[in-house]
Amino acid sequence: MSNQNILIVSPGKNGQVTGEYGEPLTPPKDWEFLPAGDAGITRKVTAQGKYWRVQVKKGRRTMSKGVWAPAATIANAKETVTAVRQTDSYQKKRKSEIIRREKKQVVYQGEFFEAVVRYLNFHSTYREVEQKMAQAITNHATPVGSGTVARTQRIPVEERAARAVIAWMRHQTTAYDNMKIARIKGERRAVRRELAQRSVQLLNSYRKGQIISIDCPLWNAIHRNK
Repeated sequence: MSNQNILIVSPGKNGQVTGEYGEPLTPPKDWEFLPAGDAGITRKVTAQGKYWRVQVKKGRRTMSKGVWAPAATIANAKETVTAVRQTDSYQKKRKSEIIRREKKQVVYQGEFFEAVVRYLNFHSTYREVEQKMAQAITNHATPVGSGTVARTQRIPVEERAARAVIAWMRHQTTAYDNMKIARIKGERRAVRRELAQRSVQLLNSYRKGQIISIDCPLWNAIHRNK
């Protein structure tokens, strides 16, 4: 296996990595580790067809921690990419991309905010509360790189908004963050499901325009997030 040019490995100990079948592997002496973070350099390195990609699993997600590759390949890639990024044409292109992304982000934030408002659907009595809550959730969930459900493209924005509301309430209106949950398969999911049901019941009080108690956790959370 160690003779293969391209491998998918896991982090190991003492400078080693773990192969597909759990076997310890040691990268060649003339190789270096390139951490993830600069996609341009990583693409240059992997385009040479000789590397070991280090991956880890977090829940259902597989994340790259970086690649092991010949030191000379990494050095050449860094030099090439740096030279390109110093050109005027690249700088202009980069500036245009940043402006385009910022505009796109503003548009998405507006769309997401409106989706959250539609999901909340509070009684007119609590329209101001609805707006404040929707803004707080939008501010929390939509930043690029936040890793929240609002950033996924796999589900419709209406579903993203609904999930974001429940997630925000779980952290803002319940004791979830301080709960000691048994390390039993499915237990954390069961706790989240129960808390989600409570959150929906609380939301329904605002949707129906019912009188809200002064110690309402949602009311207090909204006013903490002014």
